Amino acid sequence: MNMEDYIRQVPLTENHCLSSPEIGFLKAISGRKVKNLKLYFAFQDKDEVEPTTQKKYGSIASDLAALKPMVAGIVVPKEYIWPVDDSNYLVAKPTTLVTDAHKLGLEVYVSGFANDNVLPYNYSYDPTAEYLNFISNGQFSVDGLITDFPPTATDQLTNHIIHTHLFTMAEQPLIITRGGASGIYADSTDLAYQQALDDEADVIDCSVQMSQDGVAFCMLTPDLSTSTNAAAIFMDRSSDVKEIQIDSGIFSFDLTWEEIQTLQPQLTSPFEKFIGLYRNPAFKNKGKFVTLAQFLEFARSKAVTGIMINLDNVPYLASKGLDIITTVTTALAKNQYDKKASPQVLVQSDDTSVLDKFKNVPSYKRILNIKEDISSVPKAAAEEIKKHADGVTLTRYSIIATDLLGFTTAKRKTVETLQGLNLTVYVSSLANEYVSLAFDYYADPVIEIATYTHTIGVNGFITEFPKTASRYQRSACSDVNDLKRNYTILPIEPGALVNFTSRPPPKAADPPTPALTLQEVVDPPLPKVAKPQSPPKPTQEAPAPSSSAPAGLHSTAAAVAAAAAAAVALLSLLLTAGYN
Repeated sequence: MNMEDYIRQVPLTENHCLSSPEIGFLKAISGRKVKNLKLYFAFQDKDEVEPTTQKKYGSIASDLAALKPMVAGIVVPKEYIWPVDDSNYLVAKPTTLVTDAHKLGLEVYVSGFANDNVLPYNYSYDPTAEYLNFISNGQFSVDGLITDFPPTATDQLTNHIIHTHLFTMAEQPLIITRGGASGIYADSTDLAYQQALDDEADVIDCSVQMSQDGVAFCMLTPDLSTSTNAAAIFMDRSSDVKEIQIDSGIFSFDLTWEEIQTLQPQLTSPFEKFIGLYRNPAFKNKGKFVTLAQFLEFARSKAVTGIMINLDNVPYLASKGLDIITTVTTALAKNQYDKKASPQVLVQSDDTSVLDKFKNVPSYKRILNIKEDISSVPKAAAEEIKKHADGVTLTRYSIIATDLLGFTTAKRKTVETLQGLNLTVYVSSLANEYVSLAFDYYADPVIEIATYTHTIGVNGFITEFPKTASRYQRSACSDVNDLKRNYTILPIEPGALVNFTSRPPPKAADPPTPALTLQEVVDPPLPKVAKPQSPPKPTQEAPAPSSSAPAGLHSTAAAVAAAAAAAVALLSLLLTAGYN
């Protein structure tokens, strides 16, 4: 078959584009002067050999002028413009390929975009950030994007054209952090909190933990083996505390603050062990631990919109002689959070008896954290919640039902029920990694955010990547009610995509999600704080030691291989178990 003759015989009544990685073919077509046809040279991997010239594609890129007589532009893989090093980070500066091509009058199209790629760590698994780096980086803009996910690319091109940074909607859900920007730095460290503010989070959070000698500090879990390098130093202090978790751990209440300060923070990902999706490994051990007092001073000095104080395991801490309630109320009062309405104080707990301890301060908003997935909230349970709380935090799967195969199936009425009693509702917790998303969102975390904003109408997101949410909220395309605009980022309708799929029925029916019961809402009164078995050491909050050098980086190839091998097998597990 002669492709040149075929192209010459096809009547082209409007502009068409044709790309090829073969110079000989493009030269032959260009010589025939086919009307309404623009030709593009498609670069392959740099070390591959072009069949006509027998030169490597990488060397051809250094002589774009030789291509100018035969083509209107070039198609290049992303790495030709933004190279990626062996550690899966972008190099410091882009190449000059785009500017060199534009000087010659050549258009530049970039290939290789896909939302479910293992992106360079610089993008924090947000495909939006990658697209913007090619069209809005202050140095150049390519002429086109070749992608497996056109909706995401279209969203970002439109946002860029209509000047995203000039727009803010009047009513937007709160962006609440989970351990600060814990998708970028180790959770609850000074770096994670500063990054959260840089990323325009509305509310920063502190999950309060207690040391053995009574120092309150911020960390997502009391198990230091998951958030620090404690396993390498204090393994002999490991214990089983079934009241807190199934697995054994090295708990903060068994170490003094001085001992805790000898540890390094540790950035982890729920997806790294089995799927190989690591988070910012070059900064894995960077940052300093933050005491509750330091957190409150930081929030006050930065004039944040609000803070969220998370209190868990209060009865168990009382049995250890640690009065976390008094510690927190005293610290808040010392910084005058009880006397000023700004910043807003949100106190969150899964225990209604804990929330009752804060009802005497009207400016505090009490949030009941329902950590288990539920299908509905009966009237009696909702009315009982109203007695103890001003708002509720729900898991994603308590709001939008998702089946074992990873498709959304229905919008639950939980949010509608709770908001009907004037309770605010927050969704927890959001992440950027594509394996955490139902298929309906097209591996795009922005579409999930748009769905919780408009289809559901939540009052706030709890997220480890506040930048993704803030970028969306400051986009003119986030306003679905402004009919004057030609384009908006559309939310999904839960259950719509599954109706278009042809798939075999599951071998077993999805297990039913239970409704919230009245008994699950009402908690017993808090026990009295036990007398410590031995006097605690003096509580002097010394600054944390400097962070050490970054831990060893993981190869990109290993991460890609692991992701490809395990993502499909684990997707349904992650979706149905819930990422909370």
